[in-house]
Amino acid sequence: MASVGLLYATVRRRFGPVAGLLAGLLLAVTPVAAMMFRFNNPDALLVLLMIAATWAMLRAVEDGRWRWLIACGAFVGLGFLTKQLAVMLIVPGLALTYLVAGPPKLGTRVAQLFAAGASMVVAAGWWLLTVELWPASSRPWIGGSQNNSILELTLGYNGLGRLNGDETGSVGPGRGGMEMPPGFELPAGMETPGRGGGMFGDSGILRMFQPEQAGQIAWLLPAALIAIALVLILRRRTERTDGDRAAVIAWGGWLLVTGITFSLMAGIFHAYYTVALAPPIAALVAIGVAVGWRERARTWVRAVGALAVAATGGTAWYILDQTPAWNPWLRWTITAAAAVAALALLTTLLPARRRTGHLTGLITVAALFSAVAGQVAFTAETIASPRQGAIVSAGPSSGHGFGGGPGGGKRMDRLGPADGAVRGRDTERRGGGPSFLTGSTAGPEVTALLLRDADRYTWVAATVGANAAAGYQLATEKPVMPIGGFNGTDRAPTLVQFQQYVADGRIHYFLAESGGGFGGFGSGTASEIRTWVEKTFAPRTVDGVTVYDLTAPK
Repeated sequence: MASVGLLYATVRRRFGPVAGLLAGLLLAVTPVAAMMFRFNNPDALLVLLMIAATWAMLRAVEDGRWRWLIACGAFVGLGFLTKQLAVMLIVPGLALTYLVAGPPKLGTRVAQLFAAGASMVVAAGWWLLTVELWPASSRPWIGGSQNNSILELTLGYNGLGRLNGDETGSVGPGRGGMEMPPGFELPAGMETPGRGGGMFGDSGILRMFQPEQAGQIAWLLPAALIAIALVLILRRRTERTDGDRAAVIAWGGWLLVTGITFSLMAGIFHAYYTVALAPPIAALVAIGVAVGWRERARTWVRAVGALAVAATGGTAWYILDQTPAWNPWLRWTITAAAAVAALALLTTLLPARRRTGHLTGLITVAALFSAVAGQVAFTAETIASPRQGAIVSAGPSSGHGFGGGPGGGKRMDRLGPADGAVRGRDTERRGGGPSFLTGSTAGPEVTALLLRDADRYTWVAATVGANAAAGYQLATEKPVMPIGGFNGTDRAPTLVQFQQYVADGRIHYFLAESGGGFGGFGSGTASEIRTWVEKTFAPRTVDGVTVYDLTAPK
């Protein structure tokens, strides 16, 4: 609600209430936004802080006051605390905006940008400094790092590793730190990835239009790109501080830098990351409509409008054609509406044609329908079909890989009675991916087993990876140790530490999910612990899960 409201206020301030309402509407109905704003994930807060930083920068363009630059930097810093370097993708566009359009002289503008940078460092740096200086013996392990360092996590796994694919401790075979047991075979479509391919999809300039991403975010992407070109051409001869052009530089810089980065990054990439593109797309389309309406007397502007409407209809057809059995009438209806709007706009190019209120109304209704109908349908389906697991996608399932889209992640309403326990062999049938990404689901028997004498232990169980541990912890409401952290690749706890916990009687069971994905096997320390458990304790199977009683050695 805050994101939609702030985007509305930001666009409205310069382009009027209709543009503001349109921007807010388009953000609210974007499928990936509707999903992530109701999902247990930091991306929603990240989006709000990115919008806030852009709002502050555009206020700075209006009057050149230092306070707006400092506020902008602070919002970026808070965005760093939310999801680390992801927020930095908006910084180039914001800096360029003020360098081009800021009211003061160049020297002052540069100084103000340095002040914004200092504000960003202070807002984010206090936490980095605290974690780095705090004794490692009295703080949690820095998950995702191999050397218990927040700087390593920031610059490596969550930084350059996302760009070049060299991510030690990542979640796929062939990536640094990941070992697979002998004889283990990946499910179909999850072959060992090379750079920019395999389980995270192929990188490339058209990545946002791949089936996994298109239904999440691509509906209005062509229209947004057309809006950038339209406004920059129309405002090319205005004064340096022109607010229309500044807004397009800010939102367009956000869209282009983020979109190109997402398209070309060779490391971990999931479709839901594209929620970061939703605000600039919504803002740019609304701005394009507002500016195009003001300049509608120009023949070429109306032609560009027809092109944008046609591109929107074509994109909707392409996305909906990925799920041809789901509401097949919808793609025909949207395409027809887009064709009507585009043709109506083209008829206004004829000199003898008089534009009437009826024709304008027809164009408006048909264009708006073609822009939002598909997204509204995807969003409604997303809200009506609850998701669970770590990797989710909006819209109906198209069967394009795990966690892909539309409709990736386990769909709770479509799980059958035999789905009580997560098993690796079930993942392709359910379409949700392996349990290291989707999370575990505890069956009734294993839940009852874990609750037996639960209060006598610090951890009722231990298993490899946080996603595998999550389902059991939710089912029992008791602590479950995630060996190896999120991916099962962290060097925590060590084998010696784990053995001491067992000797002290602090862990009751070890759960080894049968083929439960990479997180079920782990690497390095987690693999050592699993091997020691298998040699020391006798296994039994409960709800399809291999269970070791750590209080009863062989």
